[in-house]
Amino acid sequence: MRTAEVFRELVAEVLAVQQRLLDDPGLDERSRVEGHRWILSMLRTGVETQVWADPHHPRFVDIVGPSNKWGGDNSDAFYQYAPIDPARTYRVRGRRGDTVYLSLTVYGGPSDGRYSERIVGTVNDRGLSFAPDGSFELVIGPGDDADLRLAPDAVCALTRDYLADPATGRRAEWTIECLDSPGGPRPDDDASSAARFGAALNWLREQSRLLLPLEDDNRIDDPYPVPQQTFGWAAGDAAYAMGCFALGPGQALVITGRSPESAFWNLCLWNPFLHTYDYDRERVTINGEQIVPEDDGSWTIVIAATDPGHPNWVSTAGHDRGRIWMRWFLPAETPGRPEVRVVPLAEAAR
Repeated sequence: MRTAEVFRELVAEVLAVQQRLLDDPGLDERSRVEGHRWILSMLRTGVETQVWADPHHPRFVDIVGPSNKWGGDNSDAFYQYAPIDPARTYRVRGRRGDTVYLSLTVYGGPSDGRYSERIVGTVNDRGLSFAPDGSFELVIGPGDDADLRLAPDAVCALTRDYLADPATGRRAEWTIECLDSPGGPRPDDDASSAARFGAALNWLREQSRLLLPLEDDNRIDDPYPVPQQTFGWAAGDAAYAMGCFALGPGQALVITGRSPESAFWNLCLWNPFLHTYDYDRERVTINGEQIVPEDDGSWTIVIAATDPGHPNWVSTAGHDRGRIWMRWFLPAETPGRPEVRVVPLAEAAR
């Protein structure tokens, strides 16, 4: 039975990823602990998006959250996934809630669980028409009359909803319906089942190699916009910047900069597996609505293990080293490079 064979391969791959985690000399004990949760998050997402996904009867499913961290999550957003058959037409309905930015992006590439290779198209809230109650509707399909036209390699749709206050704000609602489903029961023979489990295996193999090793450095690189040709599920209308921190006892990293007019922007701290620290317990991310700006409109963010008394403090959550990630949605221009400096904790107070 081919399904059983592939299932065993999938289980073996989970253990192989764990062994690489344990053998990696660059990871400390905290990272290895976090890495075990990361493995389960990748497996959970791979099963949801590859084994259970049905492009003829699709549904949007959450793929990141406080207990499902992988691939560059953050505390301000909800991401949902739906499979796509490029030959079919779909109606997407939604309600925007309290989002300050929302979008639907269709990605193209292989349909066997490997990561997407390009952006087919994006529709965001600036291009949607909303009813007084915040509802909206669009059609995606291969026809010329579609609001977002599908290319032959389209494989999935990803939604993004960003809230200035995700703890209390109403998230967007999304539904998707295939308008020309072939009908009938879903093929569930051994061959099709094995193919779906094989896609989950490919997903796990590829995702588990997307690591950002920690560095003994404090910096933020030049921001860059995302091109239409991209790897993975990056947004098609955002600029990004990557950095890192490495702090000793009693030190703080002070980041100063300006953000262009944007629909939304934030800064997140990640471990080497591209997932955020525990934002249910500490502020390990901060967004432009939460920032207390300087009098001249610039901003200062302080990254440190303990609160120095600065309103824009972001906690390292006990990590000596980590990754910094910044994103700006619909920026008026590509942001300038933020400046960083390491100071004694007492000097970081406002």
